Amino acid sequence: MSMLKMKSSTLRFLAQTMLLLFWSAIAVWASEPKSSSSHGTNIFSPASTPAKMVAHLSGFVLAITGIIFVVVFTLLVYSLIKFRGRPGDAGREPAQVYGSTQIELAWTIIPILIVIVLFLATARVLHAVQDAPQPPGAIEVTAIGHQYWWEFRYPKLGVVTANELHIPVSDPANPTPTFLTLLSADTDHSFWVPELAGKTDLIPNHPNSIWMDPQSTGIFLGQCAQYCGVQHAKMLLRVSVDSTEDFAAWVRAQQQPAVQDANVDTGRRVFESTACINCHAVAGTNANGRFGPDLTHLMSRATIASGAAPNTPEKLRLWIQDPNKIKPGSLMPAMQLSDADLDAVVSYMETLR
Repeated sequence: MSMLKMKSSTLRFLAQTMLLLFWSAIAVWASEPKSSSSHGTNIFSPASTPAKMVAHLSGFVLAITGIIFVVVFTLLVYSLIKFRGRPGDAGREPAQVYGSTQIELAWTIIPILIVIVLFLATARVLHAVQDAPQPPGAIEVTAIGHQYWWEFRYPKLGVVTANELHIPVSDPANPTPTFLTLLSADTDHSFWVPELAGKTDLIPNHPNSIWMDPQSTGIFLGQCAQYCGVQHAKMLLRVSVDSTEDFAAWVRAQQQPAVQDANVDTGRRVFESTACINCHAVAGTNANGRFGPDLTHLMSRATIASGAAPNTPEKLRLWIQDPNKIKPGSLMPAMQLSDADLDAVVSYMETLR
């Protein structure tokens, strides 16, 4: 009776495992973007050369491990059926089987060969991605991870922005890849936009690098993939892949100084007379802080608080009034402004386009 119970529980476990794998495959298929205008975080829908290399390597590894699973599962089912307990076996010792040199060689040599193949395939992808030469026309960006936001600097273009990275699409006939130098201002972070490139860490005092050459335009989503503090989950990434013309227009707009609007002088004076200027920079003013995002073109961004909220006047007002209501644990302090000063500052911020 105990033998039958053991057999039943084992078969039930195997059936549940197969169902789990089946539904996981269905979930992966369903999560794939159905059109080029929709870009999520699916590693099996690559849109850049490094991401394609990673996806192909992942598919290769999954295929090999899938074959191993099928072989082991088949042998296990075969053994359960062939050597199952029978009514006439009660009290009788089963036949004793001693080692087989051929079998022992097989289960030693075959795994070694599989490991060597996987190692060589992985090393090939790592070499191709990490040692790729930088062409003369490549876009250079310095990405700096902060708690809990991203800073992007374009040293050759004189542009500084935050949280939303803009890069040009790379035409295969005229490649324009983007090479990023990854730095950290405080603790460990990890830059990961699954459809554009593999996960790469940002470690203090240890510069790292990554590159991407997306072949389609759109918004690609990413995430800090290394726990970096209480608001790690809301340290989001948005990569806007623009056409060549749109990227050139964005650069020209970002190179301009902050808008000077006499209608919001009150808000500008409040901003420049508070601790805001200790953390934030606005080109053309005495605000030259480096601890928080550059606000020169704040309203050109779709989100605030590193993607935690849409960039609307209501959310912007709430963010300035009490950041913890949007991002608990963020390092931006509540400025304790009066309602009149708060409205004036928000009006000023809305002109920074």
